[in-house]
Amino acid sequence: MSDGSGMKVVVTGATGNVGTSVVRHLAQDPQVASVVGLARRVPDQAPPKTRWATVDLGSGEADSGALAEVFQGADAVVHLAWAFQPTHDPALTWRTNVLGSMRVFEAVAAAGVPVLVHASSVGAYSPGPKDRAVDESWPTHGWPDAAYCREKAYLERALDTFERDRPDVRVVRMRPAFLFKRESASEQRRIFGGRFLPGSITRPELLPFLPDIPGLRVQALHTDDAAEAYRLAVLTEVRGAFNLAADPPVDAELLGQMFDARTVRLPRTAARSAIAAAWNLHLLPASPHLFDAVLRLPLMDCTRARVELGWRPQHTATEVLEEFVLGMRAGAGDATEPLRGRKVG
Repeated sequence: MSDGSGMKVVVTGATGNVGTSVVRHLAQDPQVASVVGLARRVPDQAPPKTRWATVDLGSGEADSGALAEVFQGADAVVHLAWAFQPTHDPALTWRTNVLGSMRVFEAVAAAGVPVLVHASSVGAYSPGPKDRAVDESWPTHGWPDAAYCREKAYLERALDTFERDRPDVRVVRMRPAFLFKRESASEQRRIFGGRFLPGSITRPELLPFLPDIPGLRVQALHTDDAAEAYRLAVLTEVRGAFNLAADPPVDAELLGQMFDARTVRLPRTAARSAIAAAWNLHLLPASPHLFDAVLRLPLMDCTRARVELGWRPQHTATEVLEEFVLGMRAGAGDATEPLRGRKVG
């Protein structure tokens, strides 16, 4: 472990939406001596105290033994790496997300790393209420028809076993809401809307109305606020799961106010049929199965994060979405391959 001069923290998925913010927050902390960022494609520049290493968790070359060598001497591993696509090939995302995560867990144990902070998600939760918030005791069985939820829920069970077998490792599970920041706008447009979806479509004059779909009420959070929670989880003697979200919940009424557009009630079946048609034609990356899951996600109570981590989001959900939408219009991005900016339309 560290020699007393500061912590060494390894971050997987370090060049994505969450990873870039987590690396920056850790690098700015005086208690952290060094950060090792792992990614499939490393950038040309790095924050202070940070170095990059190339690792592809979906590759057979990234076995637990090789990862354990990278993890040697680390005081904590923050596991963020995740593949959202291809949604038409769930076996491929399973290989990266589930099998890759299992290798990370094994490597943490093999290298004797004392802290593992894992990126779970609101998507791990079983269907729940939209009119009240649930705490971390809500079941985490996911929505089985959506690959993202299925994979997040499976890893919750894997961590149950890991914690039972390795009580010497302090395991923290972060369950954030949907995460946005200006720099992630282009990446998230590509992942969920498609490479050629124009960012200009988010202009108010092009949105005379917004669909109001029953059940479409979710939570959002600024990625930097989530990163601060990850930093606190690394440095604070806590264990277990933490919900992370900002107020207010996001629904058609809030979006209508943002875009100055009237809302029109749209049945679930009509919305799902349109999404399914576009997805089946490979025109839309986001699957109808994920749409089904979103309609069933519970709202989360974040009391535990406030009390035990001393965490509070600095941005409201409205501010988060406004920043993200402006980023989409501008084709905003960052200096990493996943976050590269691109303006369309």
